[in-house]
Amino acid sequence: MRSATQIAADVKSGATTAEAELDKSLAVVAARNEELNVFLYVDEEGARAQARAVDEQVRAGAELGRLAGVPIALKDNLCQRGVPTTCSSRILEGWRPPYDATVVERVLAAGAVAIGKTNLDEFAMGSSTETSAFGPTRNPLDPSRVPGGSSGGSAAAVAAEMTTIALGSDTGGSIRQPAALCGLVGMKPTYGLVSRYGLIAFASSLDQIGPFAKTVEDAALLLEVIAGHDPMDSTSLPEGSPSLVAHVNDGVGAKRVGLVRELIEGADDEVVASVTRAAEVLRAAGAEIVELSIPEIKLGLSAYYLLAPAEASSNLARFDGVRYGLRVDAENVTAMNEATRTLGFGAEVKRRIMLGTYALSAGYYDAYYGQALKVRTQMISAFRAAYQQVDLLLGATTPSVAFQFGEKSENPMAMYLSDVFTIPTNLAGEAAVSVPFGLGASGLPIGVQLLGPGRSEAALFAGARVLEIAEGR
Repeated sequence: MRSATQIAADVKSGATTAEAELDKSLAVVAARNEELNVFLYVDEEGARAQARAVDEQVRAGAELGRLAGVPIALKDNLCQRGVPTTCSSRILEGWRPPYDATVVERVLAAGAVAIGKTNLDEFAMGSSTETSAFGPTRNPLDPSRVPGGSSGGSAAAVAAEMTTIALGSDTGGSIRQPAALCGLVGMKPTYGLVSRYGLIAFASSLDQIGPFAKTVEDAALLLEVIAGHDPMDSTSLPEGSPSLVAHVNDGVGAKRVGLVRELIEGADDEVVASVTRAAEVLRAAGAEIVELSIPEIKLGLSAYYLLAPAEASSNLARFDGVRYGLRVDAENVTAMNEATRTLGFGAEVKRRIMLGTYALSAGYYDAYYGQALKVRTQMISAFRAAYQQVDLLLGATTPSVAFQFGEKSENPMAMYLSDVFTIPTNLAGEAAVSVPFGLGASGLPIGVQLLGPGRSEAALFAGARVLEIAEGR
């Protein structure tokens, strides 16, 4: 599949049409979606209307957006007016939002054609897309393996060439981890750079929407389109979208890159080898490689699994059978609420709600939630100190390549460890990108992660592009 940049250029020039590009995408969806379970809902009618509107603009000589005619997939926790939005949960089955998320508005305004809504771990709680109430998504590169999570459906859509680009959300690694397992570029932006308005909340202080793409340039383009201030989101940064595409080929000359010990410890040998080779490529491109230790990173997993469930227990209280979504009738409101939530939520969501409620309860708040907040502050300080020594950090995205279905689903701790290298960035509210770099012994892709301070997306994409070029892409 051609890049989003090329498709948009060809649509604008008349070399192709938005409807022709849509037909290509829908043909792949028809051929592979039953096998892979990528899309929970395919909005063919809406997509055709969007494509026709783009083609009419071309014929009228109107000015077109930067994603004109480019097929895009939307994670099913992003609201789209009139389109079923479930968060892969029975509790929202069939719900159709009355409004668009800001990011959805922006990609449609840029001329992208939204194919439909992709599968995810229920309420974005998971690392393999196995907790979805509507069945797991399979990795297009090896259907016996997971695509990662929670944005596994969006990653699989791009990896299977059902769409050229996709949007996911990243609370503890849910863009970067599936990007690594599916051989894609995935970016978790600086907290507040992209509006969360219309993103159904998991953990509000951690959630951030970002791009999936096959190339660094396409990921940078999509992030430029969705970034920038939004008055509908109180946490939105008060500034416009950054210039990213123009800096993709800036390189890493004169940059200091920290190779972080804690971001490779415990990873498979083949993953460590890829990170080491990435350091050498960056060095050859002009960067100075500095070996660093940030011990606070090891505290990230335990802090995250107190903070995120605590926020989730509050955010998910709204799903009570009264206002929208599933309702199980009972003799009184309390019984109805209990029956609705018991039937509507899956095991992983229930586990995290109970954990979060316990951490926030009287007598335990200071020992658990309060302590986790202190650890988060320590981690922010540790990253700030690291970025006084170096410009960017380098490490693994995931400890291994894509794993087999069921391999970790019976052991929550083993599953949680899939995000051990990605969670620290979310806790710090900073930016990170995963780029495919090398293959494991199984022939599956390995993701290498570059991390940077807030608002460092341009430098991160430039570093990722250096690695992309070294891989011949």
